[in-house]
Amino acid sequence: MTVLVFGKTGQVARELAHYSDVRCLDRAEADLSKPAQCGRIIRRLKPAAVINAAAYTDVDGAEQDEVLATVINGDAPAAMALACAQMGVPFVQISTDYVFDGAGSTGFAPDHKTCPLGAYGRSKRMGERGVVAAGGTYAILRTAWVFSRHGTNFLKTMLRLSETREQLSIVNDQIGGPTPAAAIAKACHAMAGGLASGSGRVGIYHFSGTPEVSWADFAAEIFAQSGRQVTTTGIPSQEYPTPAKRPLNSRLNCDSLQEQFGILRPDWRAGLDQLCADIEVI
Repeated sequence: MTVLVFGKTGQVARELAHYSDVRCLDRAEADLSKPAQCGRIIRRLKPAAVINAAAYTDVDGAEQDEVLATVINGDAPAAMALACAQMGVPFVQISTDYVFDGAGSTGFAPDHKTCPLGAYGRSKRMGERGVVAAGGTYAILRTAWVFSRHGTNFLKTMLRLSETREQLSIVNDQIGGPTPAAAIAKACHAMAGGLASGSGRVGIYHFSGTPEVSWADFAAEIFAQSGRQVTTTGIPSQEYPTPAKRPLNSRLNCDSLQEQFGILRPDWRAGLDQLCADIEVI
């Protein structure tokens, strides 16, 4: 089975590239700002399954450029899903906890009403709706707090700051499950295979790491495992304003993913020490 992956340099795409049956497309090969092109590529290459691991991920930037974010996160996945539906090809789309408003303190179920707080969440929700409307064999995987050795993420930011800082103030009222990009890639690959074989069910699923923590707790564990002598102080989100409002509750109920695909939530602490040692932060 040949799995076509949109994306090549992102965190999840880099992990998917390790699979022998995967072909990753970079921006030069597939420009998501041109959705029709994405559909044509799928029709031309005729893959056995497609995973969209590419996206407009600048949450704050989306507030100023919602039109482009919506094309990339909304129109492009819809075009991919339509091409896949017409060809009978399974399609896996990665989405986000930002489609929710972050209210409450329990994990959001996949069927919970969406209510994005900002442009990024709205663009991703549009992508979800387009995938569903295409009517094909699809799985949408919402995830949160992605980290890896690649790209821009909280882990790398904390390690970089620890090079010059001994004290950091970190938000402690946003709660979620940090999720290794490698685990997301593994889940997406398994879901594509499950949809192709008929052993997986079409639908929207959630996947995030366990245990759930605050950003301040996540930072403290990063510094502990990496041996960095940094003291953290928890602060409320209102003391760290950003252009885009972040959800306070990013907890995701992941039960249906285990039930339908047998995929368990990863313990994000496992292997974090090795990542901390390997990442080049400068």
